[in-house]
Amino acid sequence: MMPRWLYVRAAAASALVAISAAPAQPQGFPFSQRGSVTQMVAFTEISVAYGRPVARGRALFGALVPWDSVWHPGADSATRVRFSRDVLIEGRPLHAGEYSLWLIPHEAGPWTVIFSRAAHVFHKPYPGAKFDALRVDATPEQASQMESFAIYFPMVLRDEAVLRVHWGTTAVPLRIKAPFRPHP
Repeated sequence: MMPRWLYVRAAAASALVAISAAPAQPQGFPFSQRGSVTQMVAFTEISVAYGRPVARGRALFGALVPWDSVWHPGADSATRVRFSRDVLIEGRPLHAGEYSLWLIPHEAGPWTVIFSRAAHVFHKPYPGAKFDALRVDATPEQASQMESFAIYFPMVLRDEAVLRVHWGTTAVPLRIKAPFRPHP
């Protein structure tokens, strides 16, 4: 007859082997899917990679996203924007390169849009003003309901475009000019 302690050990070892041999269970789908958009504006390629959180009936701006605080538009990894050539954002110059995108929503008046040189970061914490490449103001607009957060180009004309950040019924348009003049 087997001693009780040896029986308990054998049973535990059998259970451990059975658990480790069981097929792995999928974790399920992420709450926020990844999205991307690429647009040529004249001779400049602009690409954006971002997470797409879903509103799911939640109050967004002024609640989930507090007023007057730096917010990462998107989910998970920080939203990255890449410009193949120098551009003008809201009339201000921004060099070619890759940046992370941040916003400061305000209850009244324009929102602050930040392009940070710290491109490969998580959505929190904000890397800090020392990495800012550009800050511009953009006035939010009322828009139709967008359940999943989206960044897209609703207007492209020659060397100009509008990049729109849109979630819920709020959209923030950014005017981009992509002037390019070849060297003589």
